[in-house]
Amino acid sequence: MSETATSDNAAPVLIEDREAVRIITVNRPDKLNALNAATIDALQAAFTAAADDDRVRAVVLTGAGPKAFVAGADIAEMNSLTPVQGRDFSLRGTRMMRFVETMPKPVIAMVNGFALGGGLELAMCCHLRIAAEHAKVGQPEINLGLIPGFGGTQRLLRLAGRAATLELCLLGAPIDAARARELGIVNRVVAAAELEAETMKIAAQLAASAPLALRGLLDCVNVGGECNLGEGLEYESAQFGLMFSTNDMREGTSAFLERRKPTFDGT
Repeated sequence: MSETATSDNAAPVLIEDREAVRIITVNRPDKLNALNAATIDALQAAFTAAADDDRVRAVVLTGAGPKAFVAGADIAEMNSLTPVQGRDFSLRGTRMMRFVETMPKPVIAMVNGFALGGGLELAMCCHLRIAAEHAKVGQPEINLGLIPGFGGTQRLLRLAGRAATLELCLLGAPIDAARARELGIVNRVVAAAELEAETMKIAAQLAASAPLALRGLLDCVNVGGECNLGEGLEYESAQFGLMFSTNDMREGTSAFLERRKPTFDGT
């Protein structure tokens, strides 16, 4: 695979391309990849670039170093914020994570360690989450006299339900990857040594899929999660119909009938 990567190891976010898969790495290992304002802005820029780049068909998000995906928001930076600044910080992170959630391309969180507070919130806005078996996740903000500020209560509620959301947020204790899998917070749990290979295997599969169909699927799930069943079904039917205008649909169905592997070009 061809690879290109940034060379500035001081950058808060690193970018690497492996063919059609873009890897975005939060690069503050000395701070367990904690999210400060600069890192949030760098993530916003990185995901915007990935969304706009036709060469990128899938994105993997992870954290630098062996200990953490993202261990939370930067407490040192938050400690001196005023109420207005605190709200602005929350909105800054929320906007970035909502952008990720509504990306037209699939995003996989490769959870290689602690995903706490803002880190779990960042993982939850991704479309898939693959976790190393030693990873721990949680919303410990209550222990700081805070509540989740980047969508934690809302996405946990949708992923894991009311009981699990209240348990994680009220008690503030992390859970292991196996328990997170049981609750539906992560999709798969694998051995740490297999995490990158398994994640990249899934990313490569997504990158080889029909881009317009992937976008339609992501749109349907996003819209359906915010509307009633009837409206969601109507939206799905409309998206289904739109697929018949694409070359990828003709290629996919023709390849099936001809018993060959399809090649999708995103048109």
